Amino acid sequence: MSVPQENGAFAALRGQLQDAATAFAGGPDALEGILLGMVDDVDRAVREPLEIFPVCHHSPASATAMARRLREKQPKVVYLELCEDMAPLLTELRNCRLPVAVQAFAGDVDGFPQDWAPLSVVAPITEASAEYQAIAYALDTPGVELVLVDRSADHVFQWDTGGEQTEEAAAQDSDAPAEAALHGEAVGVELGDLRPRFAELEEHLLRHGKVRHWSEWWHQYVEVPLGDSAADHDTYRQVMFLIGSLFRRLAPGDGARLRVDEDRERYMWTRMREHLSSTGTDPADCLYVCGAFHAASRVEEFGAHGTGTFAISPRTATTWQYGLIPSSHAAIEAQFGLAAGSVSIASTEWAKSLKRTRVRPYRLAGQAGTKKSSAKKAPAAKARGAQAVVPAPESAAADRLSGFLRRPPVLDGLDEAELLGWSVDIVGAARRNGYLASTADAIAVFETSVLLAGMRDRAKPTPYDFQDAAVTCIEKDAVPGRRDVRRLVEIMMGGDRIGQVGYDALPPLARDVHDRLAPLGLKLQQRGVQRALLDMASRPELRACSDVLWMLRRLMPHGAARPIMGERRLGERSIQESWDLALGTHQRALIELGYEGVSIEQVLEQRLRRDAYGPQATTATVLAAVEDAVLYLRSRRLADELGTQALKLLATERSVDGAPEVLRRVRGLLAYYRTSETVLPAWIKSFVKTGYAHYCTLLPVAFRDEDATVGQVAAMLGFLFSMESLALSLGCDRAQLELAVAQSHPEEPSKTALLWAAQVQLGTLSRAELRDRCDALLDNPLVVPAYPRYLSGFVHALEPVPGLADVVVEAVSNAFGRLPDAVLLPWLPLLITTLRSGAAELAPLLIREASRIFPGRLAALDEWIPPWRTPPAPPATRRSLPGEPLRHGAALLPVHPATCDAVAELLGCTEGWTQTDVPPASGAGLLSVHPAACDAVAELLGCEGAWAASGPAPSGAELTTRHPATAAVLESLLTRS
Repeated sequence: MSVPQENGAFAALRGQLQDAATAFAGGPDALEGILLGMVDDVDRAVREPLEIFPVCHHSPASATAMARRLREKQPKVVYLELCEDMAPLLTELRNCRLPVAVQAFAGDVDGFPQDWAPLSVVAPITEASAEYQAIAYALDTPGVELVLVDRSADHVFQWDTGGEQTEEAAAQDSDAPAEAALHGEAVGVELGDLRPRFAELEEHLLRHGKVRHWSEWWHQYVEVPLGDSAADHDTYRQVMFLIGSLFRRLAPGDGARLRVDEDRERYMWTRMREHLSSTGTDPADCLYVCGAFHAASRVEEFGAHGTGTFAISPRTATTWQYGLIPSSHAAIEAQFGLAAGSVSIASTEWAKSLKRTRVRPYRLAGQAGTKKSSAKKAPAAKARGAQAVVPAPESAAADRLSGFLRRPPVLDGLDEAELLGWSVDIVGAARRNGYLASTADAIAVFETSVLLAGMRDRAKPTPYDFQDAAVTCIEKDAVPGRRDVRRLVEIMMGGDRIGQVGYDALPPLARDVHDRLAPLGLKLQQRGVQRALLDMASRPELRACSDVLWMLRRLMPHGAARPIMGERRLGERSIQESWDLALGTHQRALIELGYEGVSIEQVLEQRLRRDAYGPQATTATVLAAVEDAVLYLRSRRLADELGTQALKLLATERSVDGAPEVLRRVRGLLAYYRTSETVLPAWIKSFVKTGYAHYCTLLPVAFRDEDATVGQVAAMLGFLFSMESLALSLGCDRAQLELAVAQSHPEEPSKTALLWAAQVQLGTLSRAELRDRCDALLDNPLVVPAYPRYLSGFVHALEPVPGLADVVVEAVSNAFGRLPDAVLLPWLPLLITTLRSGAAELAPLLIREASRIFPGRLAALDEWIPPWRTPPAPPATRRSLPGEPLRHGAALLPVHPATCDAVAELLGCTEGWTQTDVPPASGAGLLSVHPAACDAVAELLGCEGAWAASGPAPSGAELTTRHPATAAVLESLLTRS
């Protein structure tokens, strides 16, 4: 490390500060060390042969000084404090409209905690920034090399051992408005973070500067003096070195943050020395652009001839994706804690500074959103030959700091025309937004701005003074529109400018989306909502656009693609659709999709697999993924694979939390496959078979479990009853369900009612017995308060047993008819809230059944008798004539031959009727007449032997005695049926 010389260029300033410290503190102490250390830092940075250019982020003064210095020196190498792995993206800035942010994104992490994912780092760039001037100069000037020397995005999180940066980024994004949330939860890296880290120092500066926030103090006491045309390059550098050293030496003892700052400085100087050594470049031909805080570094690696060695750790195995995303002034302010409107004001000051100083800024060729310079660019060789001679480092180290500190502030005269224009414009903007402002308010704003500037010791009102004056004079008790006066001033000063990434700078996926949506004829890169009308009947080519829009709706945030008309369900396709599209507003989300794949189909398939195989995957979520695979991708292969995964998860689940969703999904998929394919997929057959046995096993436990809701148990019964026919055809046994219901003994009233409904469906409980139980509940005064919970169970029972709708209507009607008002009125709110919270989706079925039962007119209600109170009519019988035998069985066939002929024709029987004089054969006689049928039954039952010898046919009792096994099997079959 070089030791500052006592007789150097800053000896006079060092002596003055030493005398001031002695007079102020009464002797040598820490104050003297701080003041002299600041001068030493400035002296050391100025004498460095590799020129250091200190900047502050988004500072118009830094940008103006940078443009001026680049035209004077024309360096061959520009070292820039920016993540080194972002260098390939900088050439794409010319295809964008600033402000934009350079982003490094990692969706899957390897080497970091999984709860940090996804990782994102952004570096916003505006036109009024020193880094953009350096980038534009280096990229458009032949023979100039741009080298990024700061740590990589991977090292940003490597050195963030506690995850503080990711937590802060998430907290900043949680409550941010739409315009301020363009960066998402990304960690922001900025070039030139220059703000006091000592809270007491910042409070002192704000109080004595008579300002409200740091951005206003910086504008008043740094931007305005340094932006003056009289402030030359050396003065600018020394002042910025001094400020960076002051904030660095007065930083509190945050060891972790200071260690990261010093490691960054070691990293950058190590990279610069490696580049100088490998290329042999003269340090005098280089320019190092960094924040003023890092320019006053005291690490051993400082300088082109530093002595220290710093070992750079390797990157992790995390795969990083890089791209450009749109940014905005509000997003930059929210990311770095700046005052609202400060970046917009800085942009306005940048434009005014260019006019005042006549400095020609650098702009990338073909840059969107910038005005073309009228001045003709000279060739590079001519420019280099005509450039001014750069002073030697010894002359550049002259003390300009003492004169700047002793110089009184330049009092700019009041620009009445500018202030008057502001006042008129803000009144006009206020009137357009609903304020009752007038010419008198414009005069009041003008005078109040001058008054506030005088109270704050300013000769000229700043934009912040004007903003306070406008709020004071125009803002009333309430805001009539969406924007208040403070926001209107920000818009008038330049507004929240929002950047845009050009088509050529988009990732392949985003370009593919725009190409596939080109038939819509919309400018999808513009911000705002655009209406798209798709008539697939007249334009079949729009079906491909419809597919893309539905996938975007599935993948992107709400509002990016919102359907107004049309829907997509299993087995249904709309012929006309209407969409509200805002892809330009959600451009960042579309770009981040491009980090996951090269097409939206690939990204959707990856996300469906991630949902299905993730640690939090359930049977319901996997079935939803199967449905999405069928809806959006129409991939039978993926649907079968995900369906097999759903089958595995179903077999391992021990709770019934997802039973309602599983039932809904499986019903929809079964209905789709039954109507669209000839054979059901193998996985869904296995799913029904496994689910039948699985839910039969869990049913008794679910009835007793207090955590299992009545809706979940009803969904289980709905699965068992609705899938029963398919499950039995696949080999399941109904005895499993009967045993499960028999073993269920619930204690909760709603589950008890659900169990009764299941018993009715199985046939173990008749409807008459169910009605008697409901009547008994109403007769018991101790049970009446819990009767709504029984009704809730009955309503839920409509899911597995929809045929009980009439019984439920009867139960509700009996309650209203039998309970007195003293009991019914307090009980009615409980009934309504119970049905609304627990069975709202089943209420339409109940209402339809009630409308069928009850009379349609009020006049008929008085004479109406409920069907359950109507006595059953006796069965209609025809009295037989005397002497006429009763006709049963086969005797009815000759009496009604038309019916028998129709059935015979349907079955394909062509033998015709037998002779009338031949008596009908008995049961045993039919066996001899039709031996083939008897042989088939004997083979099915496993009977061996031959036909008996001819003789009289045995009676039924004799056959039962001879063949007891066959009789037992037949009796069992008849009992089940």
